[in-house]
Amino acid sequence: MKYLLIFLVVLVIFIISVTLGAHNDQIITFNYLLAQGEFRISTLLASLFGAGFLLGWAICGLFWLRLRVSLANAQRKLKRMQAQNEQSTAVTPSPTASRRD
Repeated sequence: MKYLLIFLVVLVIFIISVTLGAHNDQIITFNYLLAQGEFRISTLLASLFGAGFLLGWAICGLFWLRLRVSLANAQRKLKRMQAQNEQSTAVTPSPTASRRD
């Protein structure tokens, strides 16, 4: 249900942007780092929005991947420590078992 709502919101934004882009045919000069070019406003806004969207997903993906690797390392370390703990408790007898009354 959550993903359906997200999809609908993205679809509505896309439809609104296409509608607004169809009415903005004005040509502007865009100065970027190395040169300049003349673009339609709708094309420029759509390409910059797409580039920002992809860059945002890439950055979030890198943080998610780093978190997953960290979690996997912590789980492996926890399993190793639990195995060592079980091994050490199996080797040493408990003090109450060796005590005689």
